[in-house]
Amino acid sequence: MSKLSMIPTVLTVVGADPTAYAQAVSRVEAALSTRPAPLGPLAADFLLERDEVEALTALLADLPVDFAIQPVENRRKRLLIADMDSTIINVECLDELADFAGVKAQVSEITERAMRGELAFEDALRERVGMLTGLSVDALQACYDDRVRLNPGAETLVKTMAAHGARCALVSGGFTFFTSRVAQAAGFHLNRANTLIEADGKLTGKVGDPILGKEAKLAALIEETALLGLTPSDALAVGDGANDLAMIEAAGLGVAYRAKPIVAAQAHAKVDHADLTALLHFQGYTVSEFAA
Repeated sequence: MSKLSMIPTVLTVVGADPTAYAQAVSRVEAALSTRPAPLGPLAADFLLERDEVEALTALLADLPVDFAIQPVENRRKRLLIADMDSTIINVECLDELADFAGVKAQVSEITERAMRGELAFEDALRERVGMLTGLSVDALQACYDDRVRLNPGAETLVKTMAAHGARCALVSGGFTFFTSRVAQAAGFHLNRANTLIEADGKLTGKVGDPILGKEAKLAALIEETALLGLTPSDALAVGDGANDLAMIEAAGLGVAYRAKPIVAAQAHAKVDHADLTALLHFQGYTVSEFAA
């Protein structure tokens, strides 16, 4: 019997499609002989009385729903550590900047390989930024205005956790120009990212040291929990790429959002179908508790 089965445990099912969600709930009800506790129109909890992790995972694997199985204790996290690109927002900012420089195809290929864990993040970042040499800094604002949008549920996730006393940190391998604006738009308390070096109104092709990568994201989680008198078990971390994996594995609840396979395979839970409010349901929040 696993350690998880020895303590009160909960299965949370979250759907995007009503038909698939209804199928998932019906299957779990039949398997457990228990009724769900609704969290919203397409979200519900099931309390587990025995070790059901493998069986329930297999039961739901073929349905387009998201789910998490975790201890009930300490379920609501007091720190949110979130990646930005392709997690809180809809794009990879560096790839979009590369479009303004006419090198998007080349940069996007490197980004994809780095996010899959095939390239060292720091080296890949320097190479991609080098391809932006000479780009006008005006392109940064144009990129933000034209391309960057919060992903569905992002603002509700951040503002709800903040309203219930959690500290919310945006920690990105991207750039402070974007994280500062996204953090303000979504309601994060702080942001950390890399700095693009500019001179005479143009990008120099250099990025400031030290580069914020995988280990720096993990360090941010550890530092922020320590400042709050917490431990990593009190944190929720969410991201999509290989440079997010260390913080996702260290957090009490680590979630892979529309993630690369290497991340999805090792996260505590993944969200491939619902929006980012699924992370609230995983913590036991009902829709009525969501911040407006």
